[in-house]
Formats: sequence, structure tokens, C-alpha cells
Amino acid sequence: MMEFIQQPWHWAIAGILIGLTVPTLLLLGNKKFGISSSLRHICAICLPAKIPFFQYEWKKEIWNLFFVAGVLVGGFLATQFLSNPNDVVVAESTKASLAQYGIDDFSKLMPVQIFSLENIFTLKGFFFFVVGGFLVGFGTRYAGGCTSGHAIMGLSNLQWPSLVATCCFMVGGFFSANVLMPFILKYI
Repeated sequence: MMEFIQQPWHWAIAGILIGLTVPTLLLLGNKKFGISSSLRHICAICLPAKIPFFQYEWKKEIWNLFFVAGVLVGGFLATQFLSNPNDVVVAESTKASLAQYGIDDFSKLMPVQIFSLENIFTLKGFFFFVVGGFLVGFGTRYAGGCTSGHAIMGLSNLQWPSLVATCCFMVGGFFSANVLMPFILKYI
């Protein structure tokens, strides 16, 4: 059974399962899918200040925190017990492109030369983790939701703002991967 679970699965299976979350949440009480709102819920619970942004009925959204906790626990369990022991398969053209920037270790899910503890306190790590994290957080707040909320829930509900946000997320991702990341890897 474990071999069946650990083998690479076709991408459509994950797509179908993710797609089924939308009608499931709607049937369970008209809930909206999204991860970024969980930080607001945590702040509303923990901050006793009378900040208007955090003054709302957060108890109605507590299910979202259980959902996020399940994502974290599921990710941990999958990493610890269900990981495929083989190296990650990366296209040769991608390996050649990344080799130009000193990235040649593909034994983990993410390149070790970028995502390692040693890199956290370097200038490169500052750009990837701090600046990148800020931009993701700012973009999520500015767009009124994260990629999962807009691209999965918003598009399935035919919401125009979600289409615009998803297109902007995609353009930003392409720009970051093809312009910003090569610049940071080469010059910083």
C-alpha cells in the first residue's frame, strides 16, 4: 500500500481533489476557500487592541484555522512518512539553466543552494525570504486574497476580481522566475 501512495501520481488527480474542495466547502455551510485570511483570524484572536481591521466575528471563521493546521500536519506527515526516496526529477533544460547560477543539487524538493539554513542570513537569503515574503504578503493583502483563494474559489464562482488577480499572480510569477530570480542568483 505504501508503494502505491509514494509513487508519483498524475497531476490531474491533485487537480480533481483540489477542485472538489470548492463544492464541498459550499455544501458544508457556504465556506470560502483560502489560506491568507487565517493570519487575520490569528491576529484577531491574539491582539486585544481595538484595531478596526481585526474587529469582526472571527469565531465564525475558526474552521479555517483547523484547515490550515491540517495542511501543516499533512505536510509534515507526508514529508516524514510518505516521501519518495528517489531524487526529484528535473528537466535537463531546467538543470542546464540553473547550473549557470550555481544550482546543481536537485536531491531535495527545493534547491539546497537557495533554501538552506546557511542561506537565511546572507544577502541572497534576505532577498528570497524577507523581501520575497513581504512581497507575497503585500500582494495577497492588496489583491484581497491569496492565489488559492482567487484561483480556486474565486474562478470557480466566476468572480471577475479573481480572474484579474489570478492573471496578475501569473504575470508576477513569470516575471519573478524569468527576470528577478536570475538577477538575484547571478549578482547577489
